[in-house]
Amino acid sequence: MRMRFGKSSTVRLAAGIAGLGLVGASVAGCTSTNPGGGAEGGTSLESLREAGTVTVGFAGEAPYSFMEDGELTGATVALHREIFKNLGVDNVEGVATDFGALIPGLQAGRFDVVSAGMSILPQRCEQALFSEPEFNYTTALMVPEGNPQNLSDIQSIKDSGASMSTMTGAIESDYAEASGIDATQVASAQDGMDAVINGRSDVFALTGISLNWMKQNNESAPVDVTESFVAEINGVPQVGAGGTVFRQGDEELRDAYNEELAKITSDPDKYLSIVGEFGFTENELPDPELTTEILCEGVS
Repeated sequence: MRMRFGKSSTVRLAAGIAGLGLVGASVAGCTSTNPGGGAEGGTSLESLREAGTVTVGFAGEAPYSFMEDGELTGATVALHREIFKNLGVDNVEGVATDFGALIPGLQAGRFDVVSAGMSILPQRCEQALFSEPEFNYTTALMVPEGNPQNLSDIQSIKDSGASMSTMTGAIESDYAEASGIDATQVASAQDGMDAVINGRSDVFALTGISLNWMKQNNESAPVDVTESFVAEINGVPQVGAGGTVFRQGDEELRDAYNEELAKITSDPDKYLSIVGEFGFTENELPDPELTTEILCEGVS
């Protein structure tokens, strides 16, 4: 079933997200001029149309944005190809970057937007612009085959004393810190999986959609993925949503993108025709009441 929330509960959930330490969400402030941009420090839709190409930063997290057989692919990339084509930009090219370096790379002008299904969080909203949500998501745990410690959620990791890995900059790193868990941070989802397989960590936490994709595409790997869950921090459910990230000053580009995005997220069949092949279902379809404004404010 697709999760639905009334406005008051949605705002309350966003407030819970704002209450986290969010170490992974903080990035150093810097300004720069994008070589392909229009106005100083920004990228205009007109300049992208003239170039015929939008360059996206991605972290290689399947099934959001990753390389496969030398081709950039994934659910976020598929959305970008559809939306930017409708905006008159035919080509989407990628620059691979560690997840924690995506916003600094955007600020430094290494790419035009971030394509990573990145969580929309208050501290990140201070550093960059976000589209409206493209995905709702929940967390899951990758554990050794058979789940020997019977882990099921963040609290069970803390209670068991299990060693935990999270991806640098990912929301699960913040869940761990807020829960008092000394998690080891890794650069990529593959590194997290390898840590579990090699016994360096008892558990790797990431979005359920990503972990299930990894397991399905590595069937022989001696790991299991738990049922997805809504993390609770200090008793507050943490319902997350991710979107495309734009440089501050690129409001015109962000707004044009949002206009096309709304045509897709308001039509479940259209949405699934684009992202369904990557394992996404109506459960990930954004809740229209969980807006970027609410997530960025993070207050009730």
